[in-house]
Amino acid sequence: MQKRYLAGWISDVHLGTRGAQAEALIAFLRDHEFATLYVVGDLIDVWSLRRGIYWPQSHNDVIQKLLRAARKGTRVIYIPGNHDEFVANYHGEFGGVSVQPKAIHTTADGRRLLILHGHELDSVVQNIKWLAHIGDIGYQILLKLNGPLNLIRRIFGLGYWSLSAFAKRKVKGAVNYVGKFEECIVRFAQTDGVQGVVCGHIHVPVIRDLGAITYYNCGDWVESCSALVEHDDGRIELLTDLRNAPQIIPMPSPPFASFDEFEEVGRRFDAK
Repeated sequence: MQKRYLAGWISDVHLGTRGAQAEALIAFLRDHEFATLYVVGDLIDVWSLRRGIYWPQSHNDVIQKLLRAARKGTRVIYIPGNHDEFVANYHGEFGGVSVQPKAIHTTADGRRLLILHGHELDSVVQNIKWLAHIGDIGYQILLKLNGPLNLIRRIFGLGYWSLSAFAKRKVKGAVNYVGKFEECIVRFAQTDGVQGVVCGHIHVPVIRDLGAITYYNCGDWVESCSALVEHDDGRIELLTDLRNAPQIIPMPSPPFASFDEFEEVGRRFDAK
């Protein structure tokens, strides 16, 4: 049964990379309906696509699922990040999707939340872009190692374990970076007179009170497979570990006998 929420936030899908958990995200979007859905940056990883094209059908299906949600009445707001910065200069309505540099969301209980990707306050991304690109390449290498490592773990009956996430947690510089990033985001949000801030960028899903501001990070769809959702009373919940979603049943390949048959297949796909 489909769950309905006032709002949802997803970020850092990184379509165009082998690490993107597109099938799990499609299942999540199929099973959860939102009045407003925020895509908080790094939907498409242009940095990775410039190094080599990787775009399976499931990545195209994510785009189509978001566009279809917009056509069916969901207010979809797309806030570009640093990996999809090519969209940053194209603000406005496109295919029912509103592209904005940042947004303010008012919850059902009256709290105002600032929504931004977060790279704007990342000094490495803004000032030393070559270092950010090198760091991204290293991160992609660790993600590729996750595959064979977890194949071996499955043989021994062990669950999924992320080498890249472990490295981020254990490296002292990375831990300090996350803490400073959170503090910087909160200080920035205070100038907007809000009660909370929602971002992505660092792939660390969390809800944390930092002084008078509540800090929300919706995580990513590469490792944590996480999202934020707002209930009818304004309560915001963090959903994580959505990787093990039911397998997606693919649509039949065209050609179809008629346009009506094509529409009927689309309706069956939406109903799943």
